[in-house]
Amino acid sequence: MLIEDPITTCLSPSVYDMICNLGFEVRERCDINSIVSQRGEVCWQTITACVIYTQSAQSLDYQGSVRLLGPVCEAVHSHLLSLTKGQFEIRYTPWLQWTAFPELFPEILDALESPQCPAIPLSLMKLTACLERALGDVFLLNGKDCPFLLRDLLASEELAVVFGRSVMDVLKVFVGSPCGLNLRNVLWHGFASPHEIPPKYCSAMVLLTAGLGQLLKSYLQRTERVLAHRPFVALTDLEDLAVFPEVTSEVLSVLEEVMRKSTFISKVMLPYWEAALVAFRSHRFADCAMLLLTQLETGLRRVFATVNRCPKRLLTAESTALYTTFDEILAKHLNDGEINQLPLFLGEPAMEFLWDFLNHQEGPRIRDRLSHGEVNLPEFPKEVANQLLAFSIVLLLRFIAEDLSAACKEKAAIKSLVGLAEGYRAHFHPVSQLKKQVLSCEKSIRVWPLLPLPEEAEEAARVEGTSETQACEALFTEILRELLCHLPEGDGVVSGWDRLPDERCSQVIQELCGTPVPTLFCPRTVLEVLTVLRNISTHCARVSSQVAASAELRHQQWVERRLRSRQRQTYLHMLSSIKLLSPVLYLILLLIALELVNIHVVHGKNTYEYQQYLKFLKSILRYTENLVVYTSQQKNKWNETIDLTRTALLKIWTFSEKKQMLIHLAKKSTSKGVL
Repeated sequence: MLIEDPITTCLSPSVYDMICNLGFEVRERCDINSIVSQRGEVCWQTITACVIYTQSAQSLDYQGSVRLLGPVCEAVHSHLLSLTKGQFEIRYTPWLQWTAFPELFPEILDALESPQCPAIPLSLMKLTACLERALGDVFLLNGKDCPFLLRDLLASEELAVVFGRSVMDVLKVFVGSPCGLNLRNVLWHGFASPHEIPPKYCSAMVLLTAGLGQLLKSYLQRTERVLAHRPFVALTDLEDLAVFPEVTSEVLSVLEEVMRKSTFISKVMLPYWEAALVAFRSHRFADCAMLLLTQLETGLRRVFATVNRCPKRLLTAESTALYTTFDEILAKHLNDGEINQLPLFLGEPAMEFLWDFLNHQEGPRIRDRLSHGEVNLPEFPKEVANQLLAFSIVLLLRFIAEDLSAACKEKAAIKSLVGLAEGYRAHFHPVSQLKKQVLSCEKSIRVWPLLPLPEEAEEAARVEGTSETQACEALFTEILRELLCHLPEGDGVVSGWDRLPDERCSQVIQELCGTPVPTLFCPRTVLEVLTVLRNISTHCARVSSQVAASAELRHQQWVERRLRSRQRQTYLHMLSSIKLLSPVLYLILLLIALELVNIHVVHGKNTYEYQQYLKFLKSILRYTENLVVYTSQQKNKWNETIDLTRTALLKIWTFSEKKQMLIHLAKKSTSKGVL
């Protein structure tokens, strides 16, 4: 697909005017000594006097404020450019410690003098993220739940108490409202080209941050409080992120060529892509990821506007309308309820990748983490930048001439990337997470037969078996036979299997978890069922862990003859119970895996049937919750676990008889299809 009509700006006329023109209209010079002293003390009164209000005083006059702040920003910019690094550090570094990232600001000083045009926007992106995180720490001095959005944070009474309402209004003009300069959102959502952000606004934000540090120090001394910084969020499960192999110099060379010819990238944004490659090669992986994320959003917004035939959505919206961000771009429907054509154009694998990286709650949510200052930039992992680069290459190849695209794909490394991208499946969707949970739990139960059991204890435990246990085994066998009828056709692994499970059960569960299940745009009912199934699986895993720990401990105490008479009897009860619990937990995992494969059949249930189904699943959940309690080393209620198990098996059998599980509905649906 080739996108025509090259653009010169992504800023709407009014936003462009606000950022690029209004702050330059007032020509009179401002004396820097009226803004900051020789010792670096910020005179807030001079700055707040530039913020004006509407006649009713009900709201800020953003346009008027930006006009008046223009000369102040100009004076601050000239001032910072006149300082050596040593002078800057002496005057301002002490006041920047409160941000928990003071080393960022000398970097910004370098950026102010850099000939590379993306340096200023990138510096502002990092500064706003750092500032937001630090303001959140200050908020928590007086509040409990820190607002997620910067605009809500700046409007909070908790910050006004510390800094004063007039100071907060200054910040609103710069970064807190779509009516003002809105530097944070305009940059983080990829609307501004490198040349459209005046450097003086970056300088002003540096000084404002130092000034906030001075006000905070006074507040802390006055109230005898101590500011605590929240720890950074660690990006875990990186092995799940590593779908693509490491990007080589050969691949980077292809990207360099492709990005100059791909219509996915507008010419005015190309410097950002070039800067991203420089950052990657320089091992500045957070910078690389920031630049790529904003430009992926910019490019996808262009495709979104093209395929949905809504060119106006390409530009920053006015303060009264909605910005087109990743949330809208990747949604199933447009605001008017029509189907969003972008997911259909990109295809499920690309959409799954984007949802994994950006949206799923258990995923890395890279853009959110970076833009809200939640990750430690110097320690940002290379793996994440690597994956974004690899995905970008595959995406850009879709927007170049066919002959060049074909020539690039002939290269082995690129062909491999394309193949991996086309086969991508969600890693952080609840469906995928449930599969991981089930497989992990199954693996832990698999080692139970390997647990050390003294021969004499095992023999005694065999005699311990009760009629209750035998009743459980009979129920178990009936339920198992029923479940096996619903395995995928042609599965010869369990042919004739009507006894207690062995290694074949493990194999079946693994095969079921390997069955593809659609994950994109799952409806609420599916997500609700997944939540309950995941909770059941979580409790099964805890039971397995507790049983293994107890068995190992009691075995050691038995061998060393450290168990008293009552404890020896409890140990025998435990061994008898384990023989039942192992196959029952396997049965529950098999049930979860079968229901998961058929999860979308839940649409076929009416409201009453759906509520009854949820009630059934929650009864299994209660059983596993009780098992966690009874099998803990504090309780050791092993006989009671058998009673619990029989009750649970009866409920499963009774509900199974009603033919209302998803496996039953799926079979009916298939039968109707055949007819």
